[in-house]
Amino acid sequence: MDAFRGRSQTTKGIWVAKCPTIHPFTLVMDMEGTDGKERGEDTAFEKQTTLFALAVADVVLINIWCHDIGREHASNKPLLNTVFQVMMRLFGPRKTTLIFVIRDKTKTPLENLESELRNDIQKIWASAPKPEAHKETPLSEFFNVEVVALSNYEEKEDAFKAEVAGMRQKFIHNELAGDRQAVVPASGFSLSLQEIWEKIKKNRDLDIPSIKVLVATVRCEEIANEKYSAFAANEELKVISVHPGFGKKLSSMIYTCISGYDEEATYYDEGVKSVKRKQLEEKLLQFVQPKFQDLLELKRSFTLDKFKEAFDKDLDGVIKGFSVTARNSTESFMAQFDEGCADAVIKQANWDTSKVRDKLRRDIEAHVASVHADKIKNHCEAKLRELLSGPVEALLKQANNMTWPTIRRRLREAESAFSGSAAAISGFEMDEQTKAKIDANLEKYVRRIVEDKAKEEARRVLKHMEERFKTKFSYDSNSIPRVWNRRENIGAIARTAHSSSLEVLSVMAVIRLDGDDDGHKIQATLNSALLDKDMSTTTNDLLASNTWEEVPSSKTLIIPLKCKELWEEFKENTKDIVSKAIAEQANAPLQLPPWVIGCLIFVGYNAITRLIRNPLYLGVGVILVAFLLVTPLWCWFASLW
Repeated sequence: MDAFRGRSQTTKGIWVAKCPTIHPFTLVMDMEGTDGKERGEDTAFEKQTTLFALAVADVVLINIWCHDIGREHASNKPLLNTVFQVMMRLFGPRKTTLIFVIRDKTKTPLENLESELRNDIQKIWASAPKPEAHKETPLSEFFNVEVVALSNYEEKEDAFKAEVAGMRQKFIHNELAGDRQAVVPASGFSLSLQEIWEKIKKNRDLDIPSIKVLVATVRCEEIANEKYSAFAANEELKVISVHPGFGKKLSSMIYTCISGYDEEATYYDEGVKSVKRKQLEEKLLQFVQPKFQDLLELKRSFTLDKFKEAFDKDLDGVIKGFSVTARNSTESFMAQFDEGCADAVIKQANWDTSKVRDKLRRDIEAHVASVHADKIKNHCEAKLRELLSGPVEALLKQANNMTWPTIRRRLREAESAFSGSAAAISGFEMDEQTKAKIDANLEKYVRRIVEDKAKEEARRVLKHMEERFKTKFSYDSNSIPRVWNRRENIGAIARTAHSSSLEVLSVMAVIRLDGDDDGHKIQATLNSALLDKDMSTTTNDLLASNTWEEVPSSKTLIIPLKCKELWEEFKENTKDIVSKAIAEQANAPLQLPPWVIGCLIFVGYNAITRLIRNPLYLGVGVILVAFLLVTPLWCWFASLW
């Protein structure tokens, strides 16, 4: 207010004070003036304070220079337009008295000035966009408009003071207050002011930028778009991803683009320039990020392929020391990948490569685990096949009542031999859970070897039965071929051979790795049904079934019905062997028992003596004896041929 120091801002912000001479209790708010040089082109705060005054005060005094009436910005028309618009949306009708105080009045009659001001205020109200609820609401619902004029203080000091005293009397007698329908109690007044101010601050419609900011916004955005378009069209980007030094080259290109923007936007608003610069940098990074991710994925895939190749080569049949080889190879190739990632890093970005790195490690570990499992499987399973396959096949071919007990014993021996040895065999460090899993898989494989071999031999059961029959029927207990003379009981021998062949069928009918109880039942059933002539109804029903009693289908190799069919086919195939033996026996020469020969010698002693003493009779007798001895020998040799 010191005229000798020049003109400057006298009120900063909002000041509130109590009027000491006015009753009832009255508060006065001194608002920061509009269009001050201190705030420059930032008009947001003056709009907020103006709206705050209109929303809170009963009487608002608006200073206006007399020579500014009729002007657009000097008379605050745009400010009032914005404030009216936001006020109607945020607050309901509340009649406030607007007193336009015309300063330094001239010779122009007050009536003319007042009429022009009222018309301007009415036009501002009519042109302000209104919400649906206040489309037809008149200005008088919100405001009482008063106009007063004051003389120039320096030229007409006495008149100025008299006019001000007259205005003061109107406040003292409370002649200017509005309808006061929305009066807030004194206890809640401060809280009400705080809520109104927060509501005004949150409204973005009052943050209309200055011309300088608008120009900077448009121009900086144009510059940023030009730089972005030039960067995106750069031909080097199409081949840079396959060249070494990806990160260094791309960082340089981004830096060049940003530097070009900074150079062209130097003279624009600093705040706007910084915002648009940051947006440009973000757009550039968004543009190159897919190339960066593609490069990381390419490096991950390349590293994984090289690891597989080198790891398999390093192992090259090695079983011992697997863990050391795997660990060394993994760390070596992870280090190579880290070097590749460092080469691809872009300085302006802070992108995380840990996800791709973790995926590469998981892929490497999965490959190592797969190779490890294959080595254990190939090594252990080969040993198990060698240990079990041949013996199990031989035992099944020799089928008897000890076949399955012997197979079970060999199974337990194989499981004991390999249990817990997988880790030692592979040289791989594993936790107990993994070891237990491998051992369990080996146990399953051992059983599968036996089961597969049993199924294979079961498909050839008819051949085994026929071979067993030929062996038992055509050879004696010393494995000497039988001579079908008249002393051999072909029926008994055939029955024994049939029984032995049926034993082969009963052994291969069911897998008995968990016990032998079912085997006795099945053998008894087959004997009763196929060998005994007196067959019961129950037995016939069992052989006509597709399942064995108390035997699950997973353990069944040959169903009862199939056993019956195989037995019929077996009998048909072996029928010729029995028939041939019977025919041989029928053609065999009659052989006297030794006791008959002894009796004949005793009875014919005298005749023999005469023959010996008579040369003629002796010759005939020698010839007859030779004939009797040679004839059986000839028949025996003929049977062999």
